Amino acid sequence: MKSFVYEKATSPQDAVRFVGNGAKFIAGGTNLLDLMKLQIETPETLVDISRLNLDRIEDTDAGGLLIGALVPNSDLAADARVRERYEVLSRALLAGASGQLRNKATTGGNLLQRTRCYYFYDTAMACNKRVPGSGCSAIGGYTRILAVLGTSAACIATHPGDMPVAMRALDATIVTLKADGDRRRISIHDFYRLPGDTPHIETGLEPGELITHVELPPPPPGRQLYRKVRDRASYAFALVSVAGVVSVENGIIASACLAFGGLGPMPWRDTSVEALLLGHAPSDALFAQAADALLASAKGQGANDFKIPLTKRTLIASLRELTA
Repeated sequence: MKSFVYEKATSPQDAVRFVGNGAKFIAGGTNLLDLMKLQIETPETLVDISRLNLDRIEDTDAGGLLIGALVPNSDLAADARVRERYEVLSRALLAGASGQLRNKATTGGNLLQRTRCYYFYDTAMACNKRVPGSGCSAIGGYTRILAVLGTSAACIATHPGDMPVAMRALDATIVTLKADGDRRRISIHDFYRLPGDTPHIETGLEPGELITHVELPPPPPGRQLYRKVRDRASYAFALVSVAGVVSVENGIIASACLAFGGLGPMPWRDTSVEALLLGHAPSDALFAQAADALLASAKGQGANDFKIPLTKRTLIASLRELTA
């Protein structure tokens, strides 16, 4: 690990003043410290925000929740309001990492965790996400965990998160404090970036911009589910995951929100797939049609070809449960 300057922020405004070129915020550090040990991330300055007063979960006037960026994943998953009103979020959090990591990982940091692509972590390999313009060793390499949707000629890495997938299904809003002191509200649908020619730019955050809160709207109607398919029962990233919220009225699907993990470079959501379900009676034929629409542009890279039929089966099984 390379040496760095350590600064301790006493307020959000203090934190954004510290951050300039070559600086990073640190709270739980469950991803950043690993990257620093491998010299994938080499910040000149670390700004410690772990002691800021951003660790509370509050009810909003609209009937939703305002979640501080420093709320630990374990506390968020266990909160009675989350368990009762946002079951999909609680389940997604409990499906991620291990109990020890959930105790340390934060809400804001979880949104920003970086890919676990093998080639991103191997500094001997070319990676446009790590060194822009160097190439992508994953293309033509071993691709089992990598993306089948939203890829480009520059990058086929997957987003590794569970919580952000549920947040996307719930239409979360990310609240930030910019380096100039202005505040911003960013829909999670606009927060992440497709790789295109610039896979190193993963979010819409500006340099020095700090996530302070995540706001959830009032809970949507219907059943909620988070289904995660992985290689082992714990401490494993999703091969495919589905976060779903579906309501059925008088035997007809009235509303549907579906987000997916393990498939793309960001938590994936396609509202045209949801629209296919609306106004119809639940059936396997309808669910298969939705899955085919979701995967119409999917492209395997050999070792990850299995993700396409696996996703179809997982989505059909999830929709059966959500509409039962």
